[in-house]
Amino acid sequence: MTLNVSDSRSNPNDQIAHAARVIGRSKDRIKVFETIYFGKKKIKTVTEINRKIKIPRIRILQEAKKLDQNSIVHQTKVSGDTAYEKDPFYYAHKRKILSLVRNPRKFAEFPTKVTPHIQSGDTVTIKIHRQRIQTKVITIDDIDSFKKVRKIHSDSSSFTPLLEKNIKEGIKRIFNEKGKFTDWGGEHNDLLTTRLRIGGKRYATAFSFKGRGKSGKLTPAKMGKNGDQIQRLFSSPAEVFLVQYWGQIDESIFEQMEQFAKAKSAVEDKKIFFGIIDGQDTNRIISAYPNYFRNKNRRKK
Repeated sequence: MTLNVSDSRSNPNDQIAHAARVIGRSKDRIKVFETIYFGKKKIKTVTEINRKIKIPRIRILQEAKKLDQNSIVHQTKVSGDTAYEKDPFYYAHKRKILSLVRNPRKFAEFPTKVTPHIQSGDTVTIKIHRQRIQTKVITIDDIDSFKKVRKIHSDSSSFTPLLEKNIKEGIKRIFNEKGKFTDWGGEHNDLLTTRLRIGGKRYATAFSFKGRGKSGKLTPAKMGKNGDQIQRLFSSPAEVFLVQYWGQIDESIFEQMEQFAKAKSAVEDKKIFFGIIDGQDTNRIISAYPNYFRNKNRRKK
């Protein structure tokens, strides 16, 4: 028996955005989602999907597993073959989901509970009880997954400019994160993992990485084409939010993160952790875990 735990009635836009975010820009995952949800048949086997889209069976299993893990489809068995069952809510909204997947700008403007979009000239007043706000600033020294950095002293003599993809891959290796995270214009984060630990407990964590393609002090204006990347970061389904940059991070970044952390905590009624990883702390991570950044393409400034 399938148990549906999605809160589709109270937060339909959040559920639609969740599905679009999980499907992402992967062509194979889009094909798998489309095929499962095409037509009226409630359950389709891997064999049936394979006949329709002609991609390797292993790829179908890999992509469908990601959909199943995020409750977008429900894995089952039919005559010994792995099969996937539609979710009624996502079936009703499949066209909307696919339109957001294929139009990053439209997705970025899609209103949800955490990221509402207000028309120009409108005034909205929100009152939040302080007791509902639970936020905590963290540094890499507070994160168990980076425990080796506690033995590395901070060195501000020089920063190490890195390609964004190399710092992301290094962090993934530290966390033993095997997932693939493809960059695209409407993304909410550069890395979403549940393998980061704080105080011995695992937390869903969203990262935003800025590599050497950006220069000078990092400001909100350099965070995304419309300067809204921090807002999009905090719309991720996470409890920990971190911004990493190879150089100095302006305090305005920290201030924005603090405000979004308070809003998310109040709306979702849970504790939110947030922090920055600047050039000094990035160097400490590299020094503490040199083998994880062996192809780091370093360049001294």
